[in-house]
Amino acid sequence: MNETEKKPDSMTPAQDAVTADEAPADISTVDACIAHAREVKETQLEMIKSKSYDFAPEFRDMSIQLYLFGVMWKCAENLGHAAAEARELAFTALGKMFLQDRMDKRKVPKRIEFLRKMSKLEEDHNALAVAIGYESESGDTSLAELFDHYVDDMQVSGDFWRLYDRGRKIMMYGGLFIIFVVIWFVTIFMPGNSVISVLAAALILAALFVIPVFLVGVVIYRSKMKKFKRAN
Repeated sequence: MNETEKKPDSMTPAQDAVTADEAPADISTVDACIAHAREVKETQLEMIKSKSYDFAPEFRDMSIQLYLFGVMWKCAENLGHAAAEARELAFTALGKMFLQDRMDKRKVPKRIEFLRKMSKLEEDHNALAVAIGYESESGDTSLAELFDHYVDDMQVSGDFWRLYDRGRKIMMYGGLFIIFVVIWFVTIFMPGNSVISVLAAALILAALFVIPVFLVGVVIYRSKMKKFKRAN
């Protein structure tokens, strides 16, 4: 949904609770948005517990964060801020919430910048997660509605993420093991070689292990994608 599109006229009970008239004078817009978002998050996560969604962790976290950004954006507007200003306040609130949740303060600006980029699609449209969060109402199943859009998307599935994670670990630990074995073997049984030649031999043999594993992973990925496309 575009920022310029018509916004819903009615407000939900949860949104009424954070309107400008009812919010205590000593609570800032940012704090009010954080409190509202935490309440929505707790309610929505409880609703999807029984769904057993299986998504890649990064996709799941990003979707929830963009959804909460949409919730905060609407909250800031309900507190009397214009759309553009409310949007920036929502990003500020999201960053402050990350700090409260003990995210490394050095990572917070990078995460906010990443979410800022992901919040917009082509032609300045809001991402689906943002739009659904903005339009959410108290007690609805909007987070489940968001995840239902991606249930059949293999590229964000937990199965693909686990395949990638296993392949990454096999390449990393396998390569390190081969380097260690080669260095040990050459040092014990072929003394007299220079350090550079020993390291070069170790790296070459490690590459001969890592490259085939990587190629096998690519073949498996393409095979799964073809099966998924045929199924659809």
